[in-house]
Amino acid sequence: MIQGVHVKKLKIIPDDRGRLMEIMRSDDPFFKKFGQVYMTTAKPGVVKAWHYHKKQDDHFTCISGKMKLALYDARPDSPTYKEVNDFVVSLEDPMLIVIPKEVYHGFKCVSDVEAVVINTPTETYDPKNPDEYRLDAFDNEIPYDWRR
Repeated sequence: MIQGVHVKKLKIIPDDRGRLMEIMRSDDPFFKKFGQVYMTTAKPGVVKAWHYHKKQDDHFTCISGKMKLALYDARPDSPTYKEVNDFVVSLEDPMLIVIPKEVYHGFKCVSDVEAVVINTPTETYDPKNPDEYRLDAFDNEIPYDWRR
């Protein structure tokens, strides 16, 4: 596992009215602070990658459809430098993935329906000075093949 990445298995609690799933709590051992919560989606087969942040950690989960989330550790001083992790996240296998700052990440919708992803970053988005550093999804030095 890439240093600083945490995986929290989530539990869906059904009853006769529907379902409930806690995603993140302020007493989780990895919780640092709250920045904002947002939703992003990808249509079937679409890749949204690669980027990293210098200031914020991300906390990703998928609440509809299915996403393949990939991480790449490009931090030269990390003991897991150049390591790749990937996860398939959906309501069938619900989990929250904590992505530390400076770790490249991206996701692909691997379901027949749009993947709906919730992120709770530790910082708020600043459109005048975005904390996002991007690479092309396919043309880069990251040893990951989104086509498989």
